[in-house]
Amino acid sequence: MIAKRIIPCLDVKEGKVVKGTNFVGLRELGDPVEMAARYSEAGADEIIFLDISATNEGRQTMVDIVRETATNVFVPFTVGGGVRSIDDVNRLLKAGADKVGMNSAAVKNPELITESSERFGAQCTVVAIDAKRVGDKWHVMTHGGSKDTGIDALEWAKEAEARGAGELLLTSVDTDGVKDGFDLSLTEAVVRAVRIPVIASGGVGQPEHFPEVFNQTDVSAGLAASIFHENTFTMKQVKDSCIQQGVNVREA
Repeated sequence: MIAKRIIPCLDVKEGKVVKGTNFVGLRELGDPVEMAARYSEAGADEIIFLDISATNEGRQTMVDIVRETATNVFVPFTVGGGVRSIDDVNRLLKAGADKVGMNSAAVKNPELITESSERFGAQCTVVAIDAKRVGDKWHVMTHGGSKDTGIDALEWAKEAEARGAGELLLTSVDTDGVKDGFDLSLTEAVVRAVRIPVIASGGVGQPEHFPEVFNQTDVSAGLAASIFHENTFTMKQVKDSCIQQGVNVREA
């Protein structure tokens, strides 16, 4: 049985890890390379960096961070945020990222998924989906969860898979930041719609939220940010909670 993965997510702005609410009231938490190395040593299975800097300077800063991380961190890491072209994908992979995530640009130009998968492989191509419940469906949201595209999230997940995505990073806009647990109904629906691995994101407030999503859906990984960054809980506490609930994880 493949072990479930626990993944810390680092939001990076102008070279620093930041945390806020809906990108407002951001405060600096530390150096991304140092934090990634610390999480790696603590037992994280992967690391995800999200570049929330909108400027070209931010993009170059991110490439430098990726290059330094590649020499200091020995677990796979994914980089997303602001990836708009195949050149962006190429630049980040060349700098040392294992996978590259794409979100709004893939919605705008789905061919980007196909091109990335054909050129670099499905294993490098991650499609991030921000989804919000609208009536009895979920819609794909872009621009940090603020713009409703009207696209059915389940249909978009299927298209992303068909175009060659190797993994989906699924964030529930409804539960993000609420800390009451993952959106189990959304996660289950997307996992059932595709065959590729899905990372659940949005809503973690307690270690037990991880075994809950793993035991109630067939999701491959769970992602969290603030509970780790603010030292609320350790990687070991999260993994011990999973083990106690019968979830197969790599021990911290």
